[in-house]
Amino acid sequence: MTEIKIQHILTLAYLLSRGARYNFIFITTTELGQAITKSQQAASKHLTDLEQDGFIERTSRGRSYLVKITDSGYEEIIKLQKVLDSSMRHTSTVSDIVVHGKLVSGVGEGAYYMSLKGYTKQFKSNIGYIPFPGTLNIKLEKKEYQKAVQQFDILDGTKINGFSDGKRTYGWVKCFAGKINNSVDCQLVRLERTHHDPTIIELISKHNLRRTAKLSDNSTIKITISV
Repeated sequence: MTEIKIQHILTLAYLLSRGARYNFIFITTTELGQAITKSQQAASKHLTDLEQDGFIERTSRGRSYLVKITDSGYEEIIKLQKVLDSSMRHTSTVSDIVVHGKLVSGVGEGAYYMSLKGYTKQFKSNIGYIPFPGTLNIKLEKKEYQKAVQQFDILDGTKINGFSDGKRTYGWVKCFAGKINNSVDCQLVRLERTHHDPTIIELISKHNLRRTAKLSDNSTIKITISV
Protein backbone atom coordinates (compact mmCIF):
# COMPACT_ATOMS: atom_id res chain seq x y z
CA MET A 1 0.00 0.00 0.00
CA THR A 2 1.27 3.44 -0.94
CA GLU A 3 2.21 5.62 2.05
CA ILE A 4 0.71 9.06 2.21
CA LYS A 5 3.01 11.91 1.21
CA ILE A 6 3.76 14.52 3.84
CA GLN A 7 2.46 17.36 1.66
CA HIS A 8 -0.92 15.65 1.40
CA ILE A 9 -1.58 15.28 5.13
CA LEU A 10 -3.04 18.77 5.53
CA THR A 11 -5.33 18.24 2.55
CA LEU A 12 -6.63 14.98 3.97
CA ALA A 13 -7.10 16.58 7.38
CA TYR A 14 -9.07 19.44 5.84
CA LEU A 15 -11.32 17.04 3.98
CA LEU A 16 -11.92 15.18 7.23
CA SER A 17 -12.86 18.42 8.99
CA ARG A 18 -15.40 19.10 6.24
CA GLY A 19 -17.15 15.79 6.87
CA ALA A 20 -15.66 13.72 4.05
CA ARG A 21 -15.13 10.59 6.18
CA TYR A 22 -18.54 9.08 5.48
CA ASN A 23 -20.05 11.40 2.89
CA PHE A 24 -19.09 12.91 -0.43
CA ILE A 25 -18.59 16.64 0.06
CA PHE A 26 -18.68 19.41 -2.49
CA ILE A 27 -15.39 21.30 -2.77
CA THR A 28 -13.61 23.48 -5.30
CA THR A 29 -9.87 23.44 -5.80
CA THR A 30 -9.86 27.20 -5.16
CA GLU A 31 -11.46 26.66 -1.76
CA LEU A 32 -9.09 23.81 -0.98
CA GLY A 33 -6.08 25.86 -2.06
CA GLN A 34 -7.06 28.69 0.27
CA ALA A 35 -7.58 26.27 3.16
CA ILE A 36 -4.15 24.66 2.79
CA THR A 37 -2.42 27.88 1.66
CA LYS A 38 -1.52 26.48 -1.75
CA SER A 39 -2.34 27.57 -5.27
CA GLN A 40 -5.43 26.27 -7.04
CA GLN A 41 -3.19 24.22 -9.30
CA ALA A 42 -1.36 22.66 -6.34
CA ALA A 43 -4.67 21.84 -4.63
CA SER A 44 -5.89 20.17 -7.81
CA LYS A 45 -2.74 18.04 -7.95
CA HIS A 46 -3.17 17.06 -4.31
CA LEU A 47 -6.61 15.67 -5.09
CA THR A 48 -5.33 13.86 -8.15
CA ASP A 49 -2.45 12.29 -6.20
CA LEU A 50 -4.67 11.30 -3.27
CA GLU A 51 -7.13 9.68 -5.65
CA GLN A 52 -4.40 7.79 -7.50
CA ASP A 53 -2.97 6.55 -4.21
CA GLY A 54 -6.37 5.32 -3.09
CA PHE A 55 -6.85 7.75 -0.20
CA ILE A 56 -9.91 9.54 -1.59
CA GLU A 57 -12.72 8.91 -4.02
CA ARG A 58 -14.02 11.75 -6.13
CA THR A 59 -16.34 12.56 -8.97
CA SER A 60 -16.13 15.78 -10.95
CA ARG A 61 -18.90 18.30 -11.27
CA GLY A 62 -17.73 21.00 -13.67
CA ARG A 63 -14.75 22.69 -12.03
CA SER A 64 -15.72 21.27 -8.65
CA TYR A 65 -15.57 17.82 -7.09
CA LEU A 66 -17.49 15.58 -4.79
CA VAL A 67 -14.85 14.04 -2.55
CA LYS A 68 -14.90 11.30 0.07
CA ILE A 69 -12.06 9.84 2.15
CA THR A 70 -11.56 6.10 1.65
CA ASP A 71 -10.95 3.61 4.43
CA SER A 72 -7.26 3.63 3.48
CA GLY A 73 -7.14 7.39 3.72
CA TYR A 74 -8.77 7.35 7.13
CA GLU A 75 -6.33 4.69 8.33
CA GLU A 76 -3.47 7.02 7.39
CA ILE A 77 -5.03 9.77 9.49
CA ILE A 78 -5.41 7.41 12.46
CA LYS A 79 -1.77 6.32 12.16
CA LEU A 80 -0.67 9.93 12.10
CA GLN A 81 -2.82 10.71 15.11
CA LYS A 82 -1.22 7.89 17.08
CA VAL A 83 2.26 9.14 16.22
CA LEU A 84 1.36 12.69 17.26
CA ASP A 85 -0.30 11.53 20.49
CA SER A 86 2.76 9.49 21.37
CA SER A 87 5.04 12.43 20.59
CA MET A 88 2.97 14.78 22.74
CA ARG A 89 2.98 12.35 25.65
CA HIS A 90 6.75 12.04 25.32
CA THR A 91 7.08 15.81 25.26
CA SER A 92 4.96 16.14 28.38
CA THR A 93 7.32 13.80 30.25
CA VAL A 94 10.40 15.84 29.41
CA SER A 95 11.16 17.54 32.73
CA ASP A 96 14.33 19.48 32.04
CA ILE A 97 15.78 21.84 29.49
CA VAL A 98 19.53 22.34 29.59
CA VAL A 99 21.29 25.42 28.23
CA HIS A 100 24.83 26.75 28.51
CA GLY A 101 25.95 30.35 28.71
CA LYS A 102 28.46 32.80 30.13
CA LEU A 103 28.04 35.01 33.15
CA VAL A 104 27.94 38.72 32.33
CA SER A 105 27.60 41.75 34.55
CA GLY A 106 24.32 43.63 34.71
CA VAL A 107 23.66 47.28 35.47
CA GLY A 108 22.22 46.70 38.94
CA GLU A 109 18.55 47.06 38.08
CA GLY A 110 17.81 43.50 39.17
CA ALA A 111 18.66 44.29 42.78
CA TYR A 112 16.21 47.19 42.79
CA TYR A 113 13.31 45.28 41.30
CA MET A 114 13.84 42.11 43.33
CA SER A 115 13.66 44.22 46.51
CA LEU A 116 10.28 45.84 45.80
CA LYS A 117 7.66 44.82 48.36
CA GLY A 118 5.11 44.22 45.63
CA TYR A 119 7.37 41.43 44.42
CA THR A 120 9.00 40.17 47.62
CA LYS A 121 5.69 39.29 49.29
CA GLN A 122 4.68 37.23 46.29
CA PHE A 123 8.08 35.58 45.98
CA LYS A 124 7.83 34.49 49.62
CA SER A 125 4.38 32.95 49.19
CA ASN A 126 4.81 31.57 45.66
CA ILE A 127 8.37 30.21 45.50
CA GLY A 128 9.03 29.96 49.21
CA TYR A 129 11.68 32.62 49.70
CA ILE A 130 12.62 36.23 49.09
CA PRO A 131 15.39 36.25 46.48
CA PHE A 132 18.84 37.62 47.13
CA PRO A 133 18.77 41.20 45.78
CA GLY A 134 19.83 41.09 42.16
CA THR A 135 19.69 38.77 39.19
CA LEU A 136 22.42 36.65 37.65
CA ASN A 137 22.70 37.51 33.96
CA ILE A 138 23.67 34.71 31.61
CA LYS A 139 24.46 35.28 27.94
CA LEU A 140 23.31 32.47 25.66
CA GLU A 141 25.58 32.63 22.64
CA LYS A 142 24.08 29.73 20.72
CA LYS A 143 20.76 30.27 18.96
CA GLU A 144 19.59 26.79 19.90
CA TYR A 145 19.78 27.79 23.56
CA GLN A 146 18.03 31.10 22.91
CA LYS A 147 15.17 29.30 21.18
CA ALA A 148 14.97 26.71 23.95
CA VAL A 149 14.50 29.41 26.55
CA GLN A 150 11.98 31.40 24.49
CA GLN A 151 9.45 28.61 24.88
CA PHE A 152 9.11 29.53 28.54
CA ASP A 153 7.39 32.73 27.45
CA ILE A 154 4.27 30.74 26.57
CA LEU A 155 4.39 28.48 29.64
CA ASP A 156 2.68 29.38 32.91
CA GLY A 157 5.49 28.85 35.37
CA THR A 158 5.01 30.30 38.85
CA LYS A 159 3.39 33.67 38.30
CA ILE A 160 4.34 36.79 40.23
CA ASN A 161 1.70 39.35 39.37
CA GLY A 162 2.45 42.89 38.31
CA PHE A 163 1.43 45.73 40.58
CA SER A 164 1.31 49.51 40.96
CA ASP A 165 2.82 51.59 43.75
CA GLY A 166 0.71 54.61 42.86
CA LYS A 167 3.48 56.20 40.84
CA ARG A 168 4.21 53.54 38.26
CA THR A 169 3.25 50.03 37.33
CA TYR A 170 5.50 46.99 37.35
CA GLY A 171 5.09 43.99 35.07
CA TRP A 172 4.58 40.34 35.91
CA VAL A 173 7.36 37.85 36.49
CA LYS A 174 7.23 34.13 35.71
CA CYS A 175 9.55 31.76 37.56
CA PHE A 176 10.84 28.34 36.54
CA ALA A 177 12.84 26.20 38.96
CA GLY A 178 16.33 25.20 37.91
CA LYS A 179 19.88 24.45 38.94
CA ILE A 180 23.23 25.96 38.12
CA ASN A 181 25.95 23.43 37.31
CA ASN A 182 23.75 20.64 38.74
CA SER A 183 24.24 21.92 42.26
CA VAL A 184 22.84 25.37 43.17
CA ASP A 185 19.08 25.93 43.15
CA CYS A 186 17.80 28.92 41.22
CA GLN A 187 14.81 30.23 39.31
CA LEU A 188 14.80 31.34 35.69
CA VAL A 189 12.72 34.51 35.53
CA ARG A 190 10.88 35.68 32.43
CA LEU A 191 9.72 39.27 32.65
CA GLU A 192 6.83 41.12 31.11
CA ARG A 193 9.18 44.06 30.68
CA THR A 194 12.93 43.80 30.22
CA HIS A 195 15.72 45.88 28.74
CA HIS A 196 17.71 42.75 27.88
CA ASP A 197 17.90 41.34 24.38
CA PRO A 198 16.92 37.69 23.76
CA THR A 199 20.47 36.45 24.28
CA ILE A 200 20.35 37.29 28.00
CA ILE A 201 18.48 35.29 30.63
CA GLU A 202 18.14 36.18 34.30
CA LEU A 203 18.34 33.88 37.30
CA ILE A 204 17.37 34.49 40.90
CA SER A 205 17.97 32.51 44.08
CA LYS A 206 17.81 32.85 47.84
CA HIS A 207 21.60 32.62 47.65
CA ASN A 208 24.17 35.03 46.33
CA LEU A 209 24.67 32.96 43.21
CA ARG A 210 28.08 34.39 42.32
CA ARG A 211 29.44 33.48 45.72
CA THR A 212 27.62 30.20 46.30
CA ALA A 213 28.36 28.79 42.84
CA LYS A 214 31.85 30.38 42.82
CA LEU A 215 31.25 32.29 39.61
CA SER A 216 32.90 35.27 37.98
CA ASP A 217 32.36 37.17 34.73
CA ASN A 218 32.75 34.96 31.66
CA SER A 219 32.35 31.78 33.72
CA THR A 220 30.74 29.10 31.54
CA ILE A 221 27.59 27.89 33.23
CA LYS A 222 25.20 25.00 32.75
CA ILE A 223 21.60 25.82 33.61
CA THR A 224 19.06 23.03 33.98
CA ILE A 225 15.48 24.31 34.00
CA SER A 226 12.42 22.27 34.95
CA VAL A 227 9.46 22.44 32.58
